[in-house]
Amino acid sequence: MINKPILLYIIPLSVIGGTQSHLCHLLEGYAHQYEIHLATGEKGYLTEFAESKNIDVHILPNLIRSIDFRSDFKATKEFIALIKELKPCLIHAHNSKAGLVGRIAGYLCGVPTIYTAHGWQFASGTPIVHKSLSYINEKLGAALSSKIICVSESDRKLALHSSLTDSSKLVTIHLGIEDSCPITAQPEKQPPKIVMVARFDTQKDHFTLLNAISKLSHLKFSVDLIGSGPLLSDCVEMATNLDITNKVNFLGNRHDVPKILSSAQLFVLSTHYEGLPISILEAMRAGLPVIASNVDGIPEEVIDGETGLLVKRQDIDELAFTIELLVSSPNIRKSMGELGRQTFQNEFCIDRMLQETQSLYEQLLSTGQKR
Repeated sequence: MINKPILLYIIPLSVIGGTQSHLCHLLEGYAHQYEIHLATGEKGYLTEFAESKNIDVHILPNLIRSIDFRSDFKATKEFIALIKELKPCLIHAHNSKAGLVGRIAGYLCGVPTIYTAHGWQFASGTPIVHKSLSYINEKLGAALSSKIICVSESDRKLALHSSLTDSSKLVTIHLGIEDSCPITAQPEKQPPKIVMVARFDTQKDHFTLLNAISKLSHLKFSVDLIGSGPLLSDCVEMATNLDITNKVNFLGNRHDVPKILSSAQLFVLSTHYEGLPISILEAMRAGLPVIASNVDGIPEEVIDGETGLLVKRQDIDELAFTIELLVSSPNIRKSMGELGRQTFQNEFCIDRMLQETQSLYEQLLSTGQKR
């Protein structure tokens, strides 16, 4: 029996989210080529998926998301011990915390390490203190990286413009998802249902969306907000204060998002910064028109005026105007949704993403590159 090369993934959180969904595709996509191992800081959605695919899971108790130098030091020691035990040929890190821990440990152990940046946290739209700390973290990690995957060309250009690292370490690989949506939406149906799928945290901008909805009491539509997170209770309170609870439904985390999207007529993503959001790809796969904040990699998904409409970040009035336009225009929604579905099939399929990522793996393994 020929032993498969060992591929080790690391990510701090196992919650339902775009990054975790992307990692599920990688775990499943490469299971026949590699012996896959997953290191994470907690049990949850991602570890349950991995275990269902007979992938070995390793819990690093000190791998937490927030900055804590003592825990970070312990997590690095835990990961070094795991590397020495497994002897992987390649490490692939996701999320900025795991990116730093994974790259430090990989560098010290002489194992090539790839880091996927799911959006830079030093991009425009982040608080100045957070932006500065994030840049320092990413600058250090970049020096220890073998390669950095940017999920959008916008992110690659920002890394170069910010002097994060040189171009030889950076590669753009757009995310892709399975075309597993047998039933597409009917965006022309009235009254429309609007859906937003996003974690309730500081990156996303539910507050602007809720304020925009409050300006549209004269229109007939409903909004389903899918997700959980630390700002959920604040958003529920805001909806009550704005007197829009008759329009807005908070659905929490759901495992039937494709089904919900297939029954919707319009998708919205109001956000401060992004890499290349999977939620938009899921909406395009379902044949939905998209309204989204014009930030970072989103214009690489949404063709403004053709597959959806882009609005300024945190602009309540523009978002309200744009929602009203599409709520009142079923034929436009239908044509945008159809073109969005075609764009998804042509540009964002999972096979293309897996092939491009596999080529990068093979490049590093063939050269034995460390950094």
